[in-house]
Amino acid sequence: MINEDIDIFLGLDVGKTDHWACGVDRQGKQLWNRTLPNDETKLVELYQQLSAKGQVLVVVDQPATIGALAVAVAQHLGLPIAYLPGLSMRRIADMYPGTAKTDQKDAFIIAEAARTMPHTLRALTVSDEDEATLGMLKGFDQDLARQITQTSNRIRGLYTQIHPPLERVLGPWLDHDAVLAVVAAWPTPAQLQRAGQARIAAKLKKHGARRHTAWAGEIMTALRKQTVTVVGTEAAAMVLPHLANQLVSLHAQRADVAASVERIVEQHPLYPVLTSMPGVAVRTAAIIIAETSGKTFLTAAALAAYAGLAPTTRQSGTSIRSERVSHSGNKRLKRALFLSAFASIRSDPISRDYYDRKRAQGKRHNQALIALAHRRSTVLFAMMRDGTLYDAPEPRPLALAA
Repeated sequence: MINEDIDIFLGLDVGKTDHWACGVDRQGKQLWNRTLPNDETKLVELYQQLSAKGQVLVVVDQPATIGALAVAVAQHLGLPIAYLPGLSMRRIADMYPGTAKTDQKDAFIIAEAARTMPHTLRALTVSDEDEATLGMLKGFDQDLARQITQTSNRIRGLYTQIHPPLERVLGPWLDHDAVLAVVAAWPTPAQLQRAGQARIAAKLKKHGARRHTAWAGEIMTALRKQTVTVVGTEAAAMVLPHLANQLVSLHAQRADVAASVERIVEQHPLYPVLTSMPGVAVRTAAIIIAETSGKTFLTAAALAAYAGLAPTTRQSGTSIRSERVSHSGNKRLKRALFLSAFASIRSDPISRDYYDRKRAQGKRHNQALIALAHRRSTVLFAMMRDGTLYDAPEPRPLALAA
């Protein structure tokens, strides 16, 4: 980021109710250093007060969530905005004396980094309404996914406690609302026995299970493998219907979110660009758009580092030299690109060829996928920068025998 036209560098260590604001001029003199309420009126007052003394650059450590209002007010006033990643801020903080970590010190470090090390900043642009909505919906979708996993595990845990053979049958089917309807209607082994195979099959069929007869037969077979009633079964009978209905509701909410995300993504100009790459479908495209929205990446390496796909090199003379997978970066984007790479090796010969070469070099499965995801992120960067569709390179010619 270029700062020749900036007169005042305002660092904001954002918080839920209050930020700490530190403003310095080009010579490093502090013009402001105190708390700032997370309130529109107070933000406008500070921005206008400092703007009267020159061009202000607003720098935050969290551009979304609790820092969103500070960014939005600055954008509304036409002030330039930048983002200092948390990892960069902590590394810069190590160059200053003392080990204390306070909001006041963090705000000062953000302002000083903007003044003396502008290359550490990332530009923030105005995100359009669709991208902001997409980011919120994808965050909610992640929350729903965690709740679904938690509730499913709770149901499986109860059945493992009272009837392990039944859990081995029902557990893998909890993604199907038809099975959850059966659990809600007849939660205990005794109730399932009394209901009988015909009623269970009818319930499954009513809720859309195509293999209703086979599933009902497997449930009855599992029930015959245990005749003892375990202590706690009656308590499970009260809990399981609530958990099953809760899981059905979570599935419905996630389906609604997915439909909304799909409508937004399909109208985004980057949708045809991203989905032209093998392994990138609607959900992956939504995550890429949401997680890169408002951020500027000057190079493919910057995007890979942001996604946590760039390897970390460790070297000390001739005794230590290694590369390992980075544990930093945007976890949501990293996971999406990793799963996309995994999907691509099944359908894209180019990706499969690269993956096989990495495996032949001695890399483990996950290491080869990370390398493939890194390579694909480089291609994605060029595609998003130029707005061009994926163009598969020609396969490498086979070496001729001597």
